Amino acid sequence: MKDMDWDIYRCFMSVARTGGLTGAAQALGFSPATVGRRMLEIEERTGRSLFVRSQTGYQLTGDGQLLFEQLEEMETAARRVESWRREGEGAVVRITAGTWVSWLLAENFPALCTERDGFSLAINVGETRANLAYRESDIGIRAFEPEESYLAARPVGDVAYAAYRQKNALPASNGRWVAVGEEDAISSYLRWPHEHATGRIVATVTRPRSLLDLARAGAGCAVLPCFVGDLDPLLERTGEEIPALRHRQWIVMNNEDRHRQEIRTVVDRMTKLLKSHADIFAGKRPRRS
Repeated sequence: MKDMDWDIYRCFMSVARTGGLTGAAQALGFSPATVGRRMLEIEERTGRSLFVRSQTGYQLTGDGQLLFEQLEEMETAARRVESWRREGEGAVVRITAGTWVSWLLAENFPALCTERDGFSLAINVGETRANLAYRESDIGIRAFEPEESYLAARPVGDVAYAAYRQKNALPASNGRWVAVGEEDAISSYLRWPHEHATGRIVATVTRPRSLLDLARAGAGCAVLPCFVGDLDPLLERTGEEIPALRHRQWIVMNNEDRHRQEIRTVVDRMTKLLKSHADIFAGKRPRRS
């Protein structure tokens, strides 16, 4: 059997951990159909039945459990090798976060890293779930408590969402929407205009950051986190919070690395920063001067 790409094994591990295609797809940034095809491929190429498939999800067979345990050992070994490799490099703390939390971190960079610190930050911006299994990141932001046993987590409050338009726009603008294209809308708030908006989508983009610019320009309404929309003086809500989109937010880190001084320092500072914005994250509108 020809060696398989490690990404296929990663897909397998994600399906095993989440118990289905949908959860794995959200974690990996693929479509459920793509993940399903990869599971069929790994079974075909190993010649083993790895899952019992049912309407409630995917459950590991005996062979699947054996493969899962072996891959967990490989993950552990990979983490150790990566830690050893990084000991010879300058300290870099790698953060993975979504578009808007990354925006807030950048806006408040001096609160996270100063000229007196002996480390630097590398911020990876993306909408897929932060993966810390292979030391691709040191710290991640997630919309749910992690289920992986090798991760530690800190809750930092709720995140609320609402629809926003250009301030003082005409009421007719409520029927015009801007959105991330369906193929790139992997988060619930990005899918919301496609599934629930009344009116028509007049513009689509590939990156969530452009929604803010389009809403400011008066192109149409955009669904945004309240901590973004409510802080922008050029925007106003078109209605109240969208309750179905509210979720908890967690800072996650690898159990084996969380006591490293530079990681602990950045996590403490991120926790303080995010909690200081807890009210605006939760949709409590700021007072305007």
